[in-house]
Amino acid sequence: MADWMDKLPDSAVKYLKGNRPDEVECIISDLSGIARGKAMPASKYATQKQFYLPNSIFFQTITGGWGEAAGEEGFTEPDMVLSPDMTTATAAPWTADWTLQVIHDAFTKSGEAVSFAPRNVLKRVVDLYLARGWKPIVAPEMEFYLVARNTDPGQEIRAMVGRSGRPAAARQAYSISAVDEFGPVIDDIYDFAEAQGFEIDGITQEGGAGQLEINLRHGSPVRLADEVFYFKRLIREAALRHECFATFMAKPIQTEPGSAMHIHHSVISTETGENIFSDKDGNETPEFMHFIGGLQRYIPAATPLFAPYVNSFRRYVKDNAAPINLEWARDNRTTAIRVPVSGAQARRVENRLPGMDCNPYLGIAASLACGYLGMVEGIEPKEEYKGDAYDAEEEIPRGIFDAFDKFSEAKPFREVLGEEFCRVYEIVKLTEYEEFLQVISPWEREHLLLNV
Repeated sequence: MADWMDKLPDSAVKYLKGNRPDEVECIISDLSGIARGKAMPASKYATQKQFYLPNSIFFQTITGGWGEAAGEEGFTEPDMVLSPDMTTATAAPWTADWTLQVIHDAFTKSGEAVSFAPRNVLKRVVDLYLARGWKPIVAPEMEFYLVARNTDPGQEIRAMVGRSGRPAAARQAYSISAVDEFGPVIDDIYDFAEAQGFEIDGITQEGGAGQLEINLRHGSPVRLADEVFYFKRLIREAALRHECFATFMAKPIQTEPGSAMHIHHSVISTETGENIFSDKDGNETPEFMHFIGGLQRYIPAATPLFAPYVNSFRRYVKDNAAPINLEWARDNRTTAIRVPVSGAQARRVENRLPGMDCNPYLGIAASLACGYLGMVEGIEPKEEYKGDAYDAEEEIPRGIFDAFDKFSEAKPFREVLGEEFCRVYEIVKLTEYEEFLQVISPWEREHLLLNV
């Protein structure tokens, strides 16, 4: 590792401005998308040949509990070997010193990729595409809320009050004035993103009070998942500078729409470099239709990855900017699967099911897995939906148990993601739900205490 500084991306070199870094954060995503790892002085990082973390980080629930997912060997917490991907080295510009973050990949001590590490799951799916001469391209859209500081879980979450002092002023979708309400926070988001070498395609005001959307430039699925992983921390840190919170909950405020991570997909031929969703005359190809068909067939099984918490299902509300169906259509935002307006080379498919609370590696992996199976199996989609798809039949699972029933039955989908990952994920997420069921909610106290 002595020459590790020579491998830094240009953005990290530019950020350091000739300074030596003081600290390096070795990080990896757990199943929930939380950054786990260790921080160390840069001088020590330079002398390390390997880094270690126990594999139990992938068995931990969002509450800090543990799923019994260790397998036959029992809960012995063996170490994994962490290997740095120096292409991901980037600044942590909110710190007081010169700090870099580096995403690591997880391997067993015998050198095999840890099958339930989310970044490895996404790499597995991408490799299946590449083996067939296909290169997947994605572009995620990130929706989130800026909310007032909330230190008491018993209190409702409220939208951040902007410079006008009126929360409702920030509820006007696509309003530039609404974006200006949060100018200082957005300025820091831009500054942090520039320091980290990330390119923002645009920021817009969404339909909720204090709800914003950031669009990222299309590119490699692993690179874009890394960026979303980094962006969540970046945005939280920018908000904290201005006495507010950024939340990526799917449905943080009862009266406001939820937050999604819409994913746009296209597929490039590795042989020709052309978009396989369009033929030489610019027409839609069978692969394009089969990709849509795969989403329609396998989205129910993928729902636990798109909607990983009980709160996630509160986002799927009729007439409230989230799909409740499996319909597809061109330029129709009421369908789960949308084909945006574009030229032939930019032809793509948008999956509107994933919530912003999903792990970006797993959400993108699951969405690509659905499309991959559609193309491999030659799945034909239903007829294009005409009109308001909120009037269509509800086809998505409506709760955790229903979703995991679909997940457990979909053998082709599980094979694409890896059976061992699916086993671990199911155990951990159902453990989380069991933890949730132990909590008595304010609704229960209000309506049941004296009435039943």
